[in-house]
Amino acid sequence: MDTTEWILLDTETTGLSAPIYVVELAAQCMRGWQPVGPPFRRLLNQNADIPPEAARVHGYTREILDRDGGPAPEVYREFADYVQGRPLVAFNLSYDLDEVLWPEWARLGVAPIGSAGFCALRLAQRLLDPVPAGNCKLQTLRQFYRLPERGAHTALGDVTTVVDLLGQVLRPLAERLGLKTWAQLTAYAAAPWFPSRIAFGKYKGRLFQEARGDTALRGWLNWLAGSANTQTAEMGAWYLAQIAAPAHAAANPGTEVMIFSDPAVAALKILIAAARAQLAEVEAQYTSERHAVEVTQAVLFGLLHAHYQQRDRLQLVVTYRQKYLAVVVRVGEEEAETVVEQYKEAKQRAANEYAEGAAQAAGRKNLSETQTLELQALWKKLVCLYHPDRFATDPEKLASYTQLTSAINSARDSGDLDQLREIANDPSGYLQKRGLGALNFGDAEELSSLNKLLDTLRLEIVATLEATNQLRKDPRYELHVLATKQPGYLEEVARDILDRLEKEIAKLRTQALQLEEEIHALVGGGGPAE
Repeated sequence: MDTTEWILLDTETTGLSAPIYVVELAAQCMRGWQPVGPPFRRLLNQNADIPPEAARVHGYTREILDRDGGPAPEVYREFADYVQGRPLVAFNLSYDLDEVLWPEWARLGVAPIGSAGFCALRLAQRLLDPVPAGNCKLQTLRQFYRLPERGAHTALGDVTTVVDLLGQVLRPLAERLGLKTWAQLTAYAAAPWFPSRIAFGKYKGRLFQEARGDTALRGWLNWLAGSANTQTAEMGAWYLAQIAAPAHAAANPGTEVMIFSDPAVAALKILIAAARAQLAEVEAQYTSERHAVEVTQAVLFGLLHAHYQQRDRLQLVVTYRQKYLAVVVRVGEEEAETVVEQYKEAKQRAANEYAEGAAQAAGRKNLSETQTLELQALWKKLVCLYHPDRFATDPEKLASYTQLTSAINSARDSGDLDQLREIANDPSGYLQKRGLGALNFGDAEELSSLNKLLDTLRLEIVATLEATNQLRKDPRYELHVLATKQPGYLEEVARDILDRLEKEIAKLRTQALQLEEEIHALVGGGGPAE
């Protein structure tokens, strides 16, 4: 791109429902593809309530904004000085400008700042099509392309992530397409376009290019083009026009997601190997974090399980004594004895569950940093080599590789380095010693299977990234992070929980004694015993 200067911006707001108030505004001046000068970032205090669901995303509360936020008119005057009339770009321009900033400026009587440039999200969707990350969510792309973590869901963090995405991922693709000027890039991002992978209907997930050889899919696209809905008809007509054009070796050169009309096995294997390596990396990150969370929970369980067990045992006593009394009053003492048997069974089940939980907690190994790194490296290597996905069409080979992968994952989950080392040294011997068959290192050659495998691997990468994001939102993950950063924090949490448990136990004990007295008064004894 040429040396045109423009502004990349992002906002954090009070939510999606109008009226929408900006709580954080961030921007970075760009010259061509490069950031120029310091970024702009301000918090805004607009005396507006922040719904809890919005605060959970970006972390800003009324108290923070009262303390650190500036008056909106003052912030926008500073922003106008920063923009200096340059065009504005955002990673969802229609939201940040059309739904947030323009309505807010109109409400405040602020003159429009800058002018609309291109939408960075739409540019990414076009250049990456079909998107190997599965979707174009900013944080998914950041993780998929291994860009630095900049502070998700803060305006400045997201702006910096878009700068990384533009420079490291999108720029090479744009330049390979000959998009050298601001005008060319803007026109490309704004041009009519629809995703290669159909997003809905009976052919959801199919590539529209397959209609060149699939008459049923072509018929469906013709039906779309004839729809009374303008947008649907536009989509169908666009797809048909692309199909009528000469076929290309790839839908979008440079995305590294090839759609071959005459594929080579070797080329697909290179892509599959890269996908396997990336899947191993993201899975290793996820399982490492999950293991750390489980270790923290195991420590907490060890501190509290006796009190939890006592509370649950008393809860069982209360529940079944209440049930026993109800049966005695309704049908008599003899029939109520079945409640005593039910109680004994429930009590034994609960004892078994606690014993199993204690055994699992004791088995969680808190590895050192060196051991953790070795475990991650070994697991990534092994899962790349022996993943059963390559033999999905060969039941015998699939069984052996599935068993080996199960052993690898089990060792990873329990932090068993010795077992991983044993597998790495002699995987075939490991299976044979346990009577689980042998390995065959041949590889599938059938092209349609390889293409399906590549799609499957990429879906697994995205699913793992999503699982990692969900894990990091779990309160247990936050507990692990705080316990790691603050010595003694876990013990403090345990004391707080212990105080609550002791109050519950005292209350349940009183209820249990009262019920015991009622049973004694009615039938002279019996009933569920502690």
